Amino acid sequence: MSNLNNKKILLIICGGIAAYKSLELIRLLKKDGVSIKTILTKSGAEFVTPLSITSLSQSKVYQDLFNIENEAEMDHISLSRWADLILIAPATANTISKLANGNSDDLASTVAIASNKKIFIAPAMNVRMWEHQSTKQNITKLKTYNYELIGPEIGDMACGEYGEGKMSEPKEIINKLKIYFKNLKLKNKLKAIVTAGPTKEYIDPVRYISNKSSGKQGYEIAKSLSKKGFETTLISGPTNLEINNDINLIKVETAEEMFQSTLKSLPADVAIFSAAVCDYKAKKVSNIKIKKKNEINLELEKNVDILDYVSNHNSLRPKLVVGFAAETNDLENYANKKLSEKNCDWIVANDVSNESIGFDSDFNEVSIFYKDKKIDRLEYKSKSEISDELVEKIIDHLN
Repeated sequence: MSNLNNKKILLIICGGIAAYKSLELIRLLKKDGVSIKTILTKSGAEFVTPLSITSLSQSKVYQDLFNIENEAEMDHISLSRWADLILIAPATANTISKLANGNSDDLASTVAIASNKKIFIAPAMNVRMWEHQSTKQNITKLKTYNYELIGPEIGDMACGEYGEGKMSEPKEIINKLKIYFKNLKLKNKLKAIVTAGPTKEYIDPVRYISNKSSGKQGYEIAKSLSKKGFETTLISGPTNLEINNDINLIKVETAEEMFQSTLKSLPADVAIFSAAVCDYKAKKVSNIKIKKKNEINLELEKNVDILDYVSNHNSLRPKLVVGFAAETNDLENYANKKLSEKNCDWIVANDVSNESIGFDSDFNEVSIFYKDKKIDRLEYKSKSEISDELVEKIIDHLN
């Protein structure tokens, strides 16, 4: 699903030959699930018709500042408040000049100046107009007012000249908007929980059951999430690894401690369970050291399955739950089985029988299994690079 889905965009179409591109822009935005309202300037109506815009946007076209019917709703205020973002495409030299100098003599300029929303402008004009000193000064002013430019591009123009001044293509404009909303969401500090490392299950005060997990992949994932702006909590079993100060590190030993720390750290937007949690623990832990015998009978009981518990919780379940599967054989079958049984969203699986990507290695090679049966394979690279790629996929999913 596009991160533009359900977004509300106010599109202002100004007068220029590039106005024809606004129709394709509307079509593509609607395809991405955007709600669109449109302001068409008087000059813009010389190039595209209100009927064409209405047919594509499936909404009313606003044109006049002084309209008895519309002004009962104070359109220059209501339109600004309605929108998540304002896009001016094409933005002519005339409109750019108005906005830079605070002139508001039509609905388009009045809405823009009255707005506190992010405004993107996609300039479109002759190369000489774009290169003119007054235009450059106006663009500099708009940047100080926090307007965001998309383009213009270099190429052949309708007037027969070649140079900078072409309006960016609709797909490029939409890509810029997607990046904006993606970064905006990260600024709102999405919350992530990562579990990493092994757990210890004590038999007596000096002996315990554990596994070979180093925690390296989980620590790198936590670092990648933090770099991307996530408020990150790392719940770690016993390791000798270090982590950044901006990551909330919770150290635990046993599976039960990891479980309780996970519950206390919820709710979250994403939870990544990369820890190698012991499946079993001693049913009875001796409070004194067990003396050497020819043989002992050790009765085990199951630990709580943290991944399963969180994945199936009605109120605490994060938007995205990612489990890990460290396998030695039949990786695809076991990964898909775990994905189904645990009800998580993704399983990241690797073959730990391969020593070059095993527990203690700084490198990895993983496959990501999704509920829709799709599989992404991240080829052999450092665990840091694997983490960066995984986090990019997480961001795309959450957006």
